[in-house]
Amino acid sequence: MRIETDFLIIGSGIAGLSLALKLSSLGKVIIVTKKSKEDTATTLAQGGIACVASPDDSHELHIRDTLKAGDGLCHEDVVELIVKGALERIRELEELGVPFQRESDGNLSLHREGGHSKRRILHCKDYTGREIQKVLGQRVLEKKNIQILEDNIAVDLITEGKILGRTRERTERDRCLGCYILDSQTGAIHTVLSRFTILATGGAGKVYLYTSNPDVATGDGIAIAWRAGARVANLEFVQFHPTCLYHPKAKNFLISEALRGEGARLINSSGRRFMEDYAPNSLELSSRDIVARAIDSELKKTGDDCVYLDISHKPSSFIKERFPTIYSTCLRYGIDITKEPIPVVPAAHYMCGGVVTDHYGRTDIIGLYAVGETACTGLHGANRLASNSLLEGVVMAHQAFSMIAKEKDEIFSLRGPSPPDWDTGGAVDLKEGVLISYNWDVIRRLMWNYVGIVRNEKRLGLAKKRLNPILEEIDQHYWDYILTRDFVELRNLAHVADLIIDAAIMRKESRGGHYNEDFPVKDDWNWRRDTVLQRKSYC
Repeated sequence: MRIETDFLIIGSGIAGLSLALKLSSLGKVIIVTKKSKEDTATTLAQGGIACVASPDDSHELHIRDTLKAGDGLCHEDVVELIVKGALERIRELEELGVPFQRESDGNLSLHREGGHSKRRILHCKDYTGREIQKVLGQRVLEKKNIQILEDNIAVDLITEGKILGRTRERTERDRCLGCYILDSQTGAIHTVLSRFTILATGGAGKVYLYTSNPDVATGDGIAIAWRAGARVANLEFVQFHPTCLYHPKAKNFLISEALRGEGARLINSSGRRFMEDYAPNSLELSSRDIVARAIDSELKKTGDDCVYLDISHKPSSFIKERFPTIYSTCLRYGIDITKEPIPVVPAAHYMCGGVVTDHYGRTDIIGLYAVGETACTGLHGANRLASNSLLEGVVMAHQAFSMIAKEKDEIFSLRGPSPPDWDTGGAVDLKEGVLISYNWDVIRRLMWNYVGIVRNEKRLGLAKKRLNPILEEIDQHYWDYILTRDFVELRNLAHVADLIIDAAIMRKESRGGHYNEDFPVKDDWNWRRDTVLQRKSYC
């Protein structure tokens, strides 16, 4: 089936939905989402959204904290743009109905998280993302010219270069005409033509064995943009959240950094507060890369399976009021956080790199934008500052809208080749799903063991060597078998894993979320720059 629209948004988190609401004033919008529109990383975000909103804080301090966390790689102009644009976007969210918590005097309730010098985290208790997702989702459903295609996954972008068979090296910018979309329920692959295509698919946490991300986070936007010829950057900088719940029945449940902001302490199995050994000045409020490496080191030193986060010294009523979701979830697993410490381990949490964009979300390809975690704007540098992710999503969605509104008439007037509909050729059904599940498991374990929190040259080389035959097998399956959602995700996951490995091999230093034992020192002279990767040809 062939579908035409003005704007195609792939992804339904804060960036995708907030942009859809604005673009609906300019034309028809289609939102494509892999599962339901609520299955996003935004829904799982607990802590909140960073914004300067008190007299004792300032834009300069928020900028300084972001630059410090980014460890020399943040683009300062982008940091300033996003930090200074925060309050206006927060007001928009409140006008839409997001119930940010306020104090008895009417002022916004603000909390502090690791890496922040002031209290500036706006929140809805400990389920901020869920509230934002719910409100934006409700508003989207009220718009008659926004259509949501749930249970659909992007297969590949449709570009002029691919249609015209340009296999030579690029001499001009390509143009995006839409995307092939797989309906997971029917198996049909639709040709969706769009004047503007926006990638808002989130991160790639599922490339690792342990992650705080939802199951949909398989790096789809990064993979399809790279395959289409867009540049990607800084993919070696995977942020590992220090504290995910460690329990055999718990699946990727994050223990918010806000607990540490309110005084929770990290202790080992002996009850000793070990952060004093690693960061005596900032302790548990150190940036995430420092805390995650400290926990990793402690686990290797002791041989334990987990460490513990203890907030039980705080009043029980305060804990239940401030962290109701964390309290109730842990209690469901037999852990009363008002009386005992929480077992925690680090887990892959956030992709600091992504598809290279300008200040307006534009990629190298005409008509193709990227927003949110999918994009590499330069805000996060080598390590994201806590609670800057939701902020980036909503601010960059607004930036993208402002540029699309300017480009709309010119892009709408362009004509291009008519793309062919999807042709399965001689492909047949894949009878043995174990081929997919096995490779999925191998990739995730390979990345966790060899390309995780602490890396070295030998492990990176082995990871590359072991991934190559899997990539060859996936490429062959792509042509031999009829596509399913599981296979499309596996293909994207494998390509992103390969890109992460390539970027990690290229960077011969340690910085932010990338720590290489063989190059433990930061090398500003040679490596204070982005790691950029791009395919050499159109196809």
